[in-house]
Amino acid sequence: MSVPSSVPFLDLVTPHVELEQELLGVFQKALRTASFIGGPMVEQFEASFAEFCGTDHAIGVGSGTDALRFALTACGVLPGDVVVTVPHTFIATTEAISQAGALPEFVDIDERTYNISVKKLQDYLEKQCTRNESGALISRRSNRRVSAVIPVHLYGQMADMDAILELAEQFGLTVIEDACQAHGAEYFSRRQNKWMKAGSMGRAAAFSFYPGKNLGACGEAGAVTTDDSKVAAKIKILRDHGQMRKYYHESEGYNGRLDAVQAGILSAKLPYLSGWNSLRSQRAAGYNSLLADRDGILCPFEPSWSRGSYHLYVVRVEDRDGMIGHLKGADIGTGIHYPIPLHMQTAYSWLHYRPADFPVARRISREIVSLPMFPHLTAEQQLRVVEEIAFFRAKTARKGAEADAEGVESRRQVA
Repeated sequence: MSVPSSVPFLDLVTPHVELEQELLGVFQKALRTASFIGGPMVEQFEASFAEFCGTDHAIGVGSGTDALRFALTACGVLPGDVVVTVPHTFIATTEAISQAGALPEFVDIDERTYNISVKKLQDYLEKQCTRNESGALISRRSNRRVSAVIPVHLYGQMADMDAILELAEQFGLTVIEDACQAHGAEYFSRRQNKWMKAGSMGRAAAFSFYPGKNLGACGEAGAVTTDDSKVAAKIKILRDHGQMRKYYHESEGYNGRLDAVQAGILSAKLPYLSGWNSLRSQRAAGYNSLLADRDGILCPFEPSWSRGSYHLYVVRVEDRDGMIGHLKGADIGTGIHYPIPLHMQTAYSWLHYRPADFPVARRISREIVSLPMFPHLTAEQQLRVVEEIAFFRAKTARKGAEADAEGVESRRQVA
């Protein structure tokens, strides 16, 4: 009798083995030219990634966090400003806000997409903000100027950008996309009457190329995309110690450059990204079909205006911890993205939010689980994941029925 094979949460080995010779060629080129910082490999990747995203510029930086921090500063967010975002995201979103000298304030997420709720954003702007004598939008909560909003395209599903951009225009806000999980995701813009890529709709956007992302480096890397040449120029200065040419510093900056080797690796992988995303979408459709009739399992919702890139496949379940434990026992990997909303994190206790302030984010954080999702996931592996989920759900239902029966019998004996 064969032992069922394990199903990893993520497989980073297979694609790198398949591209091994191309990737080794990148390193060999760097060795033979001593091109380690900047240079042709960085410039080539920047041009290719800008074309992929449909933007005029892409600026390579050291990480996704760098990308978001530099974008905030380059777009004119000032120290002391408020930047609005969601509590259901990775902490890098808010770290970048704080590191840019601004203050994060939150609005709740949409129940179905898990992205920023347009209704909650509108309520915040209309009911929790006011105008000062000069017309600036001021947060009643902090008495600070509100200058920007960061919609997070979480799990590879795009936020409702048309509605967000309309509110931003109405209230004078800058929109910066957190596209760190959304490489290649698309949005049908009713305003533009066309499909647009993540990273091409705000004034700027941040991408992470952490190894586990849809387009991942073999280390840390990131990029900012924008159509604004002034923003692009500012980011190039910020990433390189405030200099446009060596030893001539216009301002203080950061050591936030993209390594040439990582740029070369990303260039080697970029032609495969659309195909990998297509495989992810097929795997997501497979899960949707296999899980469609499973009680107690809520599959991801993809709006008609979104083509998700499925960085993660996240379901909601009852007894999340029990199911994770069962799958772990069956040698199936899972993840939780993310178990504690940011407004409840110790790191942000100084913001003095209450746990109940964002009920949707708080509720789903207790129910979500990320199932195995990667381009090389096989149909057999998916079927095994779903069969184990079904087994766990049946076992849970059986225990519940037995407990109900025992309760009835106990009440009968008392009577």
